[in-house]
Amino acid sequence: MGGLSRLELAVVALVAALSVMTGFLHFSEADDVATFVVGAITLAGLAWIVSFCTEAVGAKASPAVTGVLQSTLGNLPELFIVLFSIRAGELVVAQTTILGSIFANALLVLGLVIIAGARQSSDGVMRFRKRLPNDTATLLLLASFIIAICSLSETIGDRASGHTIAISSIGAVLLLSVYGVWLMGYLRGQTAEPGLEEPGTHRVPIVVAVVLLALAGVGAALVSDWFVDALRPAIDTLGISAAFTGLVIVAIAGNAVENVVGIVLAARGKADLAISVVKNSVAQVAVFLYPVLVLLSLFFADRLTFVSPPILIAALVLAAISVWQITGDGEAVMFEGWALVAIFAIIATVAWYE
Repeated sequence: MGGLSRLELAVVALVAALSVMTGFLHFSEADDVATFVVGAITLAGLAWIVSFCTEAVGAKASPAVTGVLQSTLGNLPELFIVLFSIRAGELVVAQTTILGSIFANALLVLGLVIIAGARQSSDGVMRFRKRLPNDTATLLLLASFIIAICSLSETIGDRASGHTIAISSIGAVLLLSVYGVWLMGYLRGQTAEPGLEEPGTHRVPIVVAVVLLALAGVGAALVSDWFVDALRPAIDTLGISAAFTGLVIVAIAGNAVENVVGIVLAARGKADLAISVVKNSVAQVAVFLYPVLVLLSLFFADRLTFVSPPILIAALVLAAISVWQITGDGEAVMFEGWALVAIFAIIATVAWYE
């Protein structure tokens, strides 16, 4: 396909082959574990295609616009996985996939971005604008607030606990309104910034990028359906928990690979754009994707709400505080990046034993 480098063309061909293989394994009723594993790898590959194509589409836009565009399209695999999980009655997987996306972006990917950015800097300090990190912390704490309130009500069994679905739906609408107001102000204030394109750099043509984005979107929908169909049998066979599957496996497949571009940009010294890509993903999952899925679940027999286990509420609140403390001043050093990665590893360890 014209405009693609040899490496990009090879990856696209490999992901296409994996997509076909996932479909074959599904329809031939092959081993569920094989379908689960191949499907997870395929979703990671599709996320990567979305990532580099979005970078091409947003090459002449500001870092803010590019970050929002990439986080929006990059969340397609998670959107489909959660929807199909709700349809299949796998609410634990659905919810932990959303929270896992937040943890993977806010802790694992951001930590790796800081490590790469600090290594690139001459004085070992990665510097970036303060506004987006602080805004993201506010949005993440807002999402944590409604999750904590709904969960506490459900735990103590007060009168409001009998109306969790209604409260979650109203909360979802309010979160979306806050996100919309924030997004308009953020984009309006950042449109003057230059884009990421540099003279002489390879860039995928817009037409090719749009075609690949469309194909990747269709592929993400199909593969997610097949992946979720093999999910429960694979979990039972492998002996892993649904929480670990959502918080770690699906989160890494759908986020870490998708946002590897942020790590690359940080290593190139593009600190603001790298932070924009990652932070926009965090904000969007917390106050856009999660509320949208809560509202969409109203059309299913099983409803997604903001009620979560206490351990995940604690992890979410502490993660929000950690991210704000490390990035709120507009600079970070390498050990702080490692600290975020370590926090994600601790959450993954706890999920393994759930």
